[in-house]
Amino acid sequence: MPPAQRDYYETLGVTKVADAEEIKRAYRRAAMKHHPDRNPGDVEAEKAFKDAAEAYEVLSDDQKRKIYDQFGHDGLKRGGGPATHDFSRMDATDIFSMFNDIFGGGANGMGGMGGAGAGGRGRSGPPRGYDLETEVQITLKDVLAGTEQDVSFTRLDICETCAGTGAKPGTKPVMCGTCAGRGQVQQTGLGGMFRMVTVCPACAGRGQVVKEFCDSCRGKGRVPKKRKISVRVPAGISDGQAVRVRGEGEPPPPGASAGGEGTRGDLHVVVRVKEDPAFQREDDHLITRVPLSFAQSALGADIEVQGLDAKHTVSVPRGTQHQTLFRVSGAGLPDLRSGRRGDLVVVAQLVVPSKLSSQQEKILRELAATEAHPVAAPKKGFLDSLRESLHGKS
Repeated sequence: MPPAQRDYYETLGVTKVADAEEIKRAYRRAAMKHHPDRNPGDVEAEKAFKDAAEAYEVLSDDQKRKIYDQFGHDGLKRGGGPATHDFSRMDATDIFSMFNDIFGGGANGMGGMGGAGAGGRGRSGPPRGYDLETEVQITLKDVLAGTEQDVSFTRLDICETCAGTGAKPGTKPVMCGTCAGRGQVQQTGLGGMFRMVTVCPACAGRGQVVKEFCDSCRGKGRVPKKRKISVRVPAGISDGQAVRVRGEGEPPPPGASAGGEGTRGDLHVVVRVKEDPAFQREDDHLITRVPLSFAQSALGADIEVQGLDAKHTVSVPRGTQHQTLFRVSGAGLPDLRSGRRGDLVVVAQLVVPSKLSSQQEKILRELAATEAHPVAAPKKGFLDSLRESLHGKS
């Protein structure tokens, strides 16, 4: 028998009374966090991404969600009808696994609540709100010096009208009649042989229900608010890395804690570095290409190279070949941790003139008459030379 599937609500970190918008937001958070493009080679992240997509496909469809809420995974597999099994061929482990599928229970018999860091209470410690994620775009010059960036985002915040209770001002939530305030209910199966404790579907485990909804938040206790903050992006950061801003995420879900305890989630600002037309980045090194004339390559010359923050003079020896590499030590980008700068690698690009004066053509023809044929090929390819240069080999 295949292993029990994880509860879809738990997969997305939402409660069983979450509305369509909450489910959509939770899926987007999970998809961004576990997307294979952001976690190359991470098998667990790929599985989490697929699980979130599967959960969203069901919970975002009203009909499928209704079937799932009533019959669990088995109901979806069998077209919405109640599950039927031949219990004579099942041991106790199989039976409990089946009940986990139907009622959405986890290993401790509790289903439908997000874990710590995902908008719910963990096995220990206060509840924690959802983390949020946004992006900011910077330049290579920002990577060199570090930068301060303004970041705008929208988060769910505590409703000021009802102070987060979801109840109309002047009223209070009342004890849930389904679970008598316990936040949990028992479900039985196989003629009463088995009992499982699950989260109360009426109050989502809060023990209280709102009778008169707050007009501002419509009973949710949370309202979307736009926020703008300044974020310090450190020098040396790479494309795809994130800066975490503690406490700028969302507050714990309504009713997840008593007395206002609990902590907000964090904001993760993913940094995107714009491509620079003059430079290519390789770790902390920068690669740039500089044009050389035939005369400069053959006779040698001192050329001026524009780095990211300063100009450098590079001595080109006589007989320099096309794509020969030169290093300018310490003219690259800083290491994120040590601050030590990488190198600037200069690639010589031989430029052949498309038009020649009569005098230039005469000189070149005289030169051609003295050249040996065939011309000897270079001993190393460009990529080999580049790798050796970046790794500091001679």
